[in-house]
Amino acid sequence: MLISVGIGILIFSSCKKQETIVSFIGGTAPVLSQFKDTIPLHATDSALTAIDVSWSNPNYQFSNGTSSLNVSYYVEFDTVGANFTSPNMVQIQVNNNLDTSFNEYTLNSLVANKLGLKDSIPHHIQVRVISFVTGYQNAANNLTMTSNLSSFVCTPYAPPPPPPLITPPSTGTLFIVGSATPGGWPPLTNNQSVEQFTQVSKTEYKITIQLTGGGEYKLVATPGKWVEQWSDAVTDDPTEVNGGPFVLNGNNSLAPAATGVYDIDVNFMTGMFTVTPH
Repeated sequence: MLISVGIGILIFSSCKKQETIVSFIGGTAPVLSQFKDTIPLHATDSALTAIDVSWSNPNYQFSNGTSSLNVSYYVEFDTVGANFTSPNMVQIQVNNNLDTSFNEYTLNSLVANKLGLKDSIPHHIQVRVISFVTGYQNAANNLTMTSNLSSFVCTPYAPPPPPPLITPPSTGTLFIVGSATPGGWPPLTNNQSVEQFTQVSKTEYKITIQLTGGGEYKLVATPGKWVEQWSDAVTDDPTEVNGGPFVLNGNNSLAPAATGVYDIDVNFMTGMFTVTPH
């Protein structure tokens, strides 16, 4: 009886799974490529590659051979002297690659918007790469290794303004015509009874003019032509007598109820206009 029990224990022990413990042997910190001292940034060349960031393979080694686990990287940007401690430090993850690139628009946005640095003045930027592995349970801090530093100087440009909501007059001029204006509705060939706005900018026009209460008007790009004309977004809308959104090739705008002198401001950038007593 004792013999049979001993045999059972021996058989159970021999069937028990033997676990193989995989341990980290070592690796080499990635070596980051060096950049040009100065990297130019131009709004007109925003799609061109500004920098190529590349680094060497850290060659993680484990007791069962070269790592087959996922190796990922952080590419980090910060200002020189901040030592990657500033609250605006930029960290970009790259998976299973030994390089990445940034065009001029992306690098400009990274420096000006994410790092929060002023445009039109040079800034000293430093870069580093941190490698790490995922899927290795016994790895302290994911076996991170940090590269050498590389730095460059760049001057971010102010981002271009967004396009205007309403396309401005192709002529660069703006006029007002209609029953609310001193000239009324002129024949298409009559250029004498229109009133011209003053161009404040490429997208804004202003005029001070006498308006007849309750009359109608339109804005035109060229006297005597109706190809480019603007008015209230809603025809004869009494709620827009003091301004509001406007549209291309709409119907007539309605003047305020009281006759008087008014300042009209037309902003094509925002697609809004105002009519206020002078």
